[in-house]
Amino acid sequence: MDVIGAGYGRTGTLSLKAALERLGFGPCHHMSEMLRPGQLDAWRAKTRGEPVAWETLFSGYRSCVDWPSAAYWRETAEHYPDAKVVLSVRDPKGWVASMRATILDRHSRQDSAPVRLMLGASRTLGTGVAKFVEMTSRMPEIRDFPGLSDEELVAAFERHTREVVAAIPPERLLVFEVRQGWEPLCAFLGVPVPDEPFPRVNDTAAFNANARRMMLRLMVQR
Repeated sequence: MDVIGAGYGRTGTLSLKAALERLGFGPCHHMSEMLRPGQLDAWRAKTRGEPVAWETLFSGYRSCVDWPSAAYWRETAEHYPDAKVVLSVRDPKGWVASMRATILDRHSRQDSAPVRLMLGASRTLGTGVAKFVEMTSRMPEIRDFPGLSDEELVAAFERHTREVVAAIPPERLLVFEVRQGWEPLCAFLGVPVPDEPFPRVNDTAAFNANARRMMLRLMVQR
């Protein structure tokens, strides 16, 4: 593991994944990797507190960003002491708005009749949707997010930033906003700046479209 992403989801993590892979630090682990064989079962076991080796969770990966791995940034930073840490951030209020329009909106639908029916069918059939919901609902740091007010979410985001900055030595840490582009990231990682635009992907509309496609695939994945 060369690069550990400690930033919360909805801080440009999919753009950061694409950037790290373009810079040669791929494959990069991200929530989207839950569709790969074995990943969902392994991470669900991890969130249950089972002793899953990091080498199992990150087999074949050179970097990681986004949840679920970002929920374990302390453990991964300790386990991979030579890896650099990138803390992706954004304006906290903008992050809350993005969370409300994406992840928290989808979470709020779990009590609807269609979603309850889908989850029941997934549990009966042993497919991935129910496993995915269980895993995400158990992730440390963020499992309480659905019940928080906007002000409490801002406070949680700012507290997370302070904790990462306090825990990781400055020479090992980059606090990064994707709008800064290639230069600070490349300087931190010691690689040349590519002659192309920095990736800009996964806005709110794209996230929701991708999430729907992911759920459809998980509905039939065992």
